[in-house]
Formats: sequence, C-alpha cells, structure tokens
Amino acid sequence: MSGANARDAEATMLRPKRFYGKGLPGVALDQLRGQLIVVEGADGSGRSTQIDMLRNWLERRGSPTVNVGLKRSMLVSRELEQAMQGNILGTRTLSLFYATDFADQLENRIIPALRSGFIVLADRYIYTLMSRAIVRGVERAWIRDVYNIALVPDAVFYLAVSPKILVERNLRKHAVLDHWESGMDMHRSSNMYSSFIEYQRLIQKEFKAMQEHYGFETINGNRSPRAIQNELRAKIEVILNGKSGLIEEESDDSNREERIARSITTFADGSEGDQPPLRR
Repeated sequence: MSGANARDAEATMLRPKRFYGKGLPGVALDQLRGQLIVVEGADGSGRSTQIDMLRNWLERRGSPTVNVGLKRSMLVSRELEQAMQGNILGTRTLSLFYATDFADQLENRIIPALRSGFIVLADRYIYTLMSRAIVRGVERAWIRDVYNIALVPDAVFYLAVSPKILVERNLRKHAVLDHWESGMDMHRSSNMYSSFIEYQRLIQKEFKAMQEHYGFETINGNRSPRAIQNELRAKIEVILNGKSGLIEEESDDSNREERIARSITTFADGSEGDQPPLRR
C-alpha cells in the first residue's frame, strides 16, 4: 500500500463517531471503539446473504460481531409485526413505531457493542425507514428529524438491483410478492407486479437522493454473490486495517480466538443485560 493510501486508511479508522443530530443523551462517543457497518437494499437484493457472509468472514479473522436489523427490538418488534399484518396504522404512526424499534436497538445493542469494540453489522438502517416514509408522503425534514438520534455508520453500502430482477428473485424464493415491499398499501395499482415495479423504482430514486445527502456507497447488486462479497470485503478491510481481503484467500489467523476472547472479556466488564449475542 502506498503512503497516501495508508494515510487515507488511517484517517478512515480514526474518524470520530458522531450522531446525525443531538443523538442519545449520556453517550460518550469517544468510548465507542467498534465499527458500525450497514448493508442496505430491498428484499431480493441479497442483503441478508451478504451480511451472513461478512459475519462469518469477520469472525474467522478474529473480530466479534453483533447483528441488528429492522423489527428486532425486544421491546416492540412483535407488536410492530402484528400491527403491520393488520394494516391498521397510518404512515406517520408506522414511522414512529419503527423509530421506537430502532431507538431501543441503538441504546441497548448497538452502542454497548461498539463500546466494547464489537463490529455491528446492520441489516438495513434508518435509510430504508426514511425512504419508505418519504415515498408515502411524509416530509423529508420531519423524518430526518425523527432519526437525528442515529449514530453515523462507519460505512454504508446500498445494494442496487433492477426492480425486474428483484421480482424474479422474490418469486423464486417466496412464490409471492410481499404486500409492503410492493407498495400495495399506497393503492397505486391493483396489480401487485406493476405496483412492485413502480414502488421499487420510487425507493431507488429516493436512495439516490439520500446518497448525495448522506454519502454512502452504491454497490451493483445485479452480480453474483461472490463478486459482491469480494467488493464489500475489500472496502471493509480498509476501514479495519487498510489491507485487502478477498473471498478466495481466507486468513488463518492463529490469534483470532484470543482476540475474540479479549473482546468478550471487555464486554463482560459491563452490565450483563447489555451483552449482545455473539455469533461464533
């Protein structure tokens, strides 16, 4: 690695943590030693597959990880799922319900994990929640203000996939299209296929606008999972230590178990209730 690239990598690693707005009270940002890495994308984009591959890779190299995502809060996830099945909530109320789910995970999982040096892999983050609300008519300024508590990730990767390919992948996997991912609640079309295509195009347009505002990276998700994973690993490796890491050449680090054990010991020094699940 050249001197300039090494300096760029070091600057990336030393980038201080910050919130988008006021953030959560009582959080000492200089104590957050871990990294928050976000993978965004629609259902069928391969997002969850990439997260799983990243988790396995990171833990093989000795980096303990925590996974978070939408509707995973111990506080409200079950109630949120039930409300969505009944389709009884207005857009603004649903947005606040999702914000509650996010805030609970931020306070009780993401921040404690980062404080203990874990890598947090987020299967979607606030960007999906904001884009969904905006295409349904919620004001951009209002929804951005709702999520000003959010921590700015160390990296955000958006897997962009053609809506037609998304349709094929979802039908191949589930045999049906999801009501919400098709935007059927917006009543733009009675045909679910047409509604899905139109809705995903609106979401992608909003993500393009958000990319200019938030500065995250767009990844071509129309390629093979291996090609996408190679690109993600190479970019994440720069954040971690400035070295390249590809799927074909896995590191057999004899010290990885020791590094994981040290991280777990550090985490155990805090309260037991703050400890996130560790995937080995």
